[in-house]
Amino acid sequence: MVTQLPSTGTLGCDTSDMRMIHGYFRLVFGQAPALAEGVADGDTARAAVVSDHFAAIADTLHGHHHGEDILLWDQLEARNPACSAHVTDMRRDHAAMSQELAALEAALPAWRTDASAEHRTTVLYALNGILALLNQHLGAEEKQILPVAAVALTQKEWDKLGEHGRASVTGSFRFIQLGFILESLGADAPAWLQANLPAPIRLLYRLVGKPKFEKYRARVFA
Repeated sequence: MVTQLPSTGTLGCDTSDMRMIHGYFRLVFGQAPALAEGVADGDTARAAVVSDHFAAIADTLHGHHHGEDILLWDQLEARNPACSAHVTDMRRDHAAMSQELAALEAALPAWRTDASAEHRTTVLYALNGILALLNQHLGAEEKQILPVAAVALTQKEWDKLGEHGRASVTGSFRFIQLGFILESLGADAPAWLQANLPAPIRLLYRLVGKPKFEKYRARVFA
């Protein structure tokens, strides 16, 4: 039997930020296979750059899923037991994704060392596994989980999920992630910046973060 958890305010929250971060994951992992394919056999310098990027985006996905595992699933089951079957599916997907991410992590060191076609194929196999599962999982989460969370959780509870996600990103990668988020938003990026970031942070991003992102992106996608 699921124990009802107390709320921490009025139920109901804005879950649109989850769709935004999903857009980031779709973008960076959607780009990843072509990046790997573009590394010439034996080009260890290029393989190292691309491998570092793959490790960084994998870390952000690890952190995102960990936040959901510790802050979201139990809450949803407690507030809306009818959602238990969907939560079970989400937990299963996370377990499968952990295996796919572990396969990528295990494949990268050897590819960095020799940039061989054989090791590139292993990296590509892991990336394609991640991407296939990711596309299925994110769509299901948006359809089955977000509508329930929007009425079952308070804004304070939901915000903890975002805070955990931001804290899980290393300081050196935060501006890079923000750059990719803005890229994924396309024409909506200026309005999102205006609505979600205070003026000092927008200025900091324009002066410091955006140049760092552009330099990073130019190096990775050279």
